[in-house]
Amino acid sequence: MDPIVVLEWKFSPLDYFEAPIEISQNDYTMIIADGNAEVKMDSAIYEADHSIRDALHDELNGRFLCHQLSKSEPFNLSSPTMSRVEHNDGRKDHILEVESTPITLKNHSVTLLKNDKDGNVVADDETEKAEKLADLVSKHREDKTLMLLLESYHASKKDPDDELVHLYEIRDALHRKFGNDKAALSTLEKFRLTRNDWKDFGNLVNKASLRQGRHRGQSDGALCDATDGELFNARRIAGTMIEAYLRYLDETADSSGPK
Repeated sequence: MDPIVVLEWKFSPLDYFEAPIEISQNDYTMIIADGNAEVKMDSAIYEADHSIRDALHDELNGRFLCHQLSKSEPFNLSSPTMSRVEHNDGRKDHILEVESTPITLKNHSVTLLKNDKDGNVVADDETEKAEKLADLVSKHREDKTLMLLLESYHASKKDPDDELVHLYEIRDALHRKFGNDKAALSTLEKFRLTRNDWKDFGNLVNKASLRQGRHRGQSDGALCDATDGELFNARRIAGTMIEAYLRYLDETADSSGPK
């Protein structure tokens, strides 16, 4: 048997996921828990194609971006590093490596396992939904519009002073994708994006009086902060837009695939 290569990522918050996650593939296993993600794979597989490191990073980053939809704080994810090589005789070669920059996108299907403290497989409704959406992100990760939507949502969490500006980028990207607002809405209504939500979202983020809004420079009076309720609603609708687009991608991919 060939030695085992171990790739590692660090992330915060340490408890970003509610429970450890195991992602199993034929050629590798990934464990995500407590601020650390670790992949173990046969060294022969890694040596045959080093770009798998970048593919795994994009797989992991997409999962974080998807879970961001249900989180109140942003995440930080390091680039992957090779931390060690484990030999059959028990020896471990520890490696100090500078972080690399991800450049390649590849698709990987995954199986997710969530375990309780006794090792039993469990899942609650919200976790199960997030994992299913994360699988869709993995499946459609090469879609540029999808990644723009997720990155804009992530930016809204990291830059609260411009939160509504970043959230509006989501609706704007959908406008460009489908050609105009009417076409975007008529396409995504099938996936539970309502006309009222689309309209309310536009009215909210375009308020000139809001400090976080797009047109704050046009306000005649003093600026005020968006209320918690307004921000909650904007985030909810932005998340609904992303989920609707994900489901649109999946349906169109299935309908155009082999019969």
